[in-house]
Amino acid sequence: MAPRDSIRFLRRGVIVALRGVPPTRTVLDYLRLEERSRGTKEGCNEGDCGACTVAVGSLRAGRLVYEPVNACILLMGQLEGKELVTVDDLSADGQLHPVQQALVDSHGSQCGFCTPGFVMALFTLYQSGRAPTRDEIATHVAGNLCRCTGYRPIIDAAVAACTGTAVDRWAREADAAAARLSALDDGQDVFAGTPDSFIARPASASTLARLSAEHPDATIVSGATDVGLWITKQLRVLPKIILTGGVKALHEVKDAGSHVSIGAAASYAEATPALSAIDPDLGEVLRRLGSTQVRASGTVGGNIANGSPIGDMPPMLIALGATLTLRHGKAERSLPLEQFFIAYGKQDRVAGELVWRIDVPKLKANEAFRAYKISKRFDQDISAVMSAFKFTLDGRRIAAARVAFGGMAATPKRAAATEAALAGASLDQPATWEAAIAAMAQDFQPISDMRASAAYRMEVAQGLLRKSLMEVAGMGLTRVLGGRQSVA
Repeated sequence: MAPRDSIRFLRRGVIVALRGVPPTRTVLDYLRLEERSRGTKEGCNEGDCGACTVAVGSLRAGRLVYEPVNACILLMGQLEGKELVTVDDLSADGQLHPVQQALVDSHGSQCGFCTPGFVMALFTLYQSGRAPTRDEIATHVAGNLCRCTGYRPIIDAAVAACTGTAVDRWAREADAAAARLSALDDGQDVFAGTPDSFIARPASASTLARLSAEHPDATIVSGATDVGLWITKQLRVLPKIILTGGVKALHEVKDAGSHVSIGAAASYAEATPALSAIDPDLGEVLRRLGSTQVRASGTVGGNIANGSPIGDMPPMLIALGATLTLRHGKAERSLPLEQFFIAYGKQDRVAGELVWRIDVPKLKANEAFRAYKISKRFDQDISAVMSAFKFTLDGRRIAAARVAFGGMAATPKRAAATEAALAGASLDQPATWEAAIAAMAQDFQPISDMRASAAYRMEVAQGLLRKSLMEVAGMGLTRVLGGRQSVA
């Protein structure tokens, strides 16, 4: 079957088919400049402020799910097979949507520039079918910034509107929308453009691998939470874009008994339940990774493929002993994740080769895991130091350790000297920890930058190792999860 040359999505109950879409056209630009739906605002244009939030509906196990995403860094090709809902769609027959009315009633808007984004974030929460707590609401809107209203009335509005039962027209028409989305899921590849400039969304693993091998100069995009900024901030010209999101197998998150297997296109939202089940600290770091909007789009595989030295996922996965599978054409190869990162901006991946799967071992009964993210603000911030520790215990003695850090070197990196010094240390004798804490200076020579000084990074890293040992030893420190202060 020949690939389709149009991008199709559901909009206001009608299937839209677009041809000739530039590869880097964002959903925000489409809405404001082409559709002229200008309720969606452009704020930071980098996925931080949430003013551009829209809702994207997709089928998950036959169920229609709405998620908030940042339209400013979402590419039009990523709408293929999905439903797009914006703030311009919500009111009908002179009546505000329940979320909008609740914001009016609670005085949840002043200047109003951020309000469309808050409305759409809360719209997705309204559609979720649950009555969230105030803390859950605060987590859900952590990617929406407001500089004048204050968050209490906004959260009051969410409490009033999001009662667990949706009574709007999206709830009433859910079956019809699901049927339309199911019809759009025809298994056909999309190739829109020319061999020299295109956006492709393969529907099969074989087509994705073949296209990537044939076009090694193409940009591979999963969630675009990183590549989107190449377009909006760095103004890069990206004539060839290949999207991974159409390959269903790459969205699979499987419990394989001894380990969890995560397809490279699985979003953080899709992978979080399985990763959190390995250890609660994984879930806690994921809760602070980006925002709800970023976690709905961004992928675990993308966080690895971009090779960032400050990515939150790699240190945790390295400490757990994760294995990475790469694919080039029909050939696959696997390697320990830490070996993928060679130097700053350089990974063990040839042109056209794809990050394909991540296998994450589960913890054994005699293993303890801890992970900590240190950043200037609690929510939606880049780590200054990201740390992860896995201790294999023989009674109260550390038989072996895996220690990994982000933000301490040019790549995510294990602390080999620290690990060696931890072997044989006793949880009951803190003096035996000191050699390992001191050895960290052999493993890392961090730099100073806008996020932290080198001295701060080293002091924090050593302190986090001590903290992890004290927690595992049970020396008066307990694991803190859900560390956000409650909103009054």
